[in-house]
Amino acid sequence: MKFGKSICVLNVGGTRYAFTREVIKDFPLRRVSRLHACATEKEVLELCDDYDRDRNEFFFDRHAQAFVFIMLYVRSGKLRFVPGVCELSFYTEMLYWGLESAHLDFCCQKRLDERMSDIGMDSLSEGDVSGDECQSPEETVHRTALTGRAKWLERMRKMFEDPNSSLAAQLLAAVSVIFVIISMVMLCASTLPDWDTAKRNTTEEHRIVEAVCIGWFTAECIVRFLLARDKCSFIRHPLNIIDVIAITPYYVTMAMARAGMPGAGLGVAGVILRVLRMMRVFWLMKLARHFLGLQTLGLTLRRCYREMVMLMVFVCVAMAIYSALAQLLEHGLDLGSQNQDYASIPAAAWWVIISMTTVGYGDVYPVTIGGRVLGGMCVVSGIVLLALPITFIYHSFVQCYHELKLRSARYARNVSSEMLE
Repeated sequence: MKFGKSICVLNVGGTRYAFTREVIKDFPLRRVSRLHACATEKEVLELCDDYDRDRNEFFFDRHAQAFVFIMLYVRSGKLRFVPGVCELSFYTEMLYWGLESAHLDFCCQKRLDERMSDIGMDSLSEGDVSGDECQSPEETVHRTALTGRAKWLERMRKMFEDPNSSLAAQLLAAVSVIFVIISMVMLCASTLPDWDTAKRNTTEEHRIVEAVCIGWFTAECIVRFLLARDKCSFIRHPLNIIDVIAITPYYVTMAMARAGMPGAGLGVAGVILRVLRMMRVFWLMKLARHFLGLQTLGLTLRRCYREMVMLMVFVCVAMAIYSALAQLLEHGLDLGSQNQDYASIPAAAWWVIISMTTVGYGDVYPVTIGGRVLGGMCVVSGIVLLALPITFIYHSFVQCYHELKLRSARYARNVSSEMLE
C-alpha cells in the first residue's frame, strides 16, 4: 500500500476494526490482504465499497455480525455459523472474504451440505458472489509472494493428505494406489506353492520390485510426517502406525541378512517378522482415501458405533442363552445319545452364531427333538435381533454417502477449475 496512513480502519456494516499495514499484509482473509497491494484508490474501490482517504478507512457493505464470527476464526482458527443466519447467506459472506467451506468446523460443513442438497446446488464459488473478483497477473504474482513458505507447506500437506485437493494430489494418489496393488499382488503370490521356485529363478527382479514398493511407502510416510502440523497426532494415528509396522520388517530383515542371520533360522523372531510382514495387507486401508464407498463405510462405522455395540450385545446375550440350552439338550441331559459336537458351551456357541446369522454350514447340527426346536427358535430370534439396529445403520450409511458425494462434487469442481487455469 503506497498511500494513506500507517493505521488502516476496516468498516464492515458500521463496525470498525483498526489494523497496521503489516497486519493487513499477512491478513488471513484474502480480500483484506489484497488491499496492501493496491497502489491507487481505483484499485482499492475494486475490493471495497468506499474509501475515506483522510481517515484511511475502508468501507464494506457486508453483514456485520457475520464478520464478527469470521474475525473469531482469524483469532482462534474455528469457524462456525452465526445463530439465526441462513447457512447459505453466511457461506456467501465467507466466499466474499476469501474463505471456503473447508474452513468450517465439521458440524457446520454437514449443515451446509444438507442445506445445499435441499435446494439442489452442489457448490458456490467466489466468482458467484462478486463479479469483480477477476485478478490481474500482477495481483496473482503478489498473492504468490505473500504466501511464502507457509503457503507452500500447506499446499504440499493437502497434496499428500487430501487426494481431492488438486490435480497433482490426484496423480500422487494414483501412483500410491498402483504401488499398493503391486505390493498386495506380491504378498498374495508369495503364499502360492510355486512361489519359492519362481523366486529362485528371478531373485533379482523380485528384490527390485519389493525394494521400490517399500521405498515409495517409506518416502511417503517420511514426507507426510515432516509436513504434519502435529507430529504427536500423526504418530498416534492408527493408519500411520500400520504403515510403520508394515515397513519395519523389511529393514529388519535386510539388517539381519547383512549381519549373517538368515530369517529361516531366527526361530520365534522369524515367526514375528513373518507376522509383521503380513501386516502389509492393512495397506489396503489406504484405498479409503481414494474411494467414496470405503470412505462412506468408515464414516458410517464411526458414527454408528453405539448401534454396533448394541448389535454385539444382542448377539452375545442370545448366544450365551442358546448355547447353554443347546449344550444341555444335546449333551448334558445324558438321554442315551450324546451329541459330541455340543460337549461344551463354547462348542455350542459356534452352532448358535452360524444359526443366528442364517449361515448354517451344516458341520454342527442338533439331533434331538428339543435341540431342533431350539434351533428353529434360534434362527427366528437371530433374524429379529439383527434386523433391529440395521435400520439405524442403513439410514446413517445413506446420509454419509450423500454428504461425501456432495463434498466430492465440490472437490471435482475445484480440480476442473485448476485444469482450466
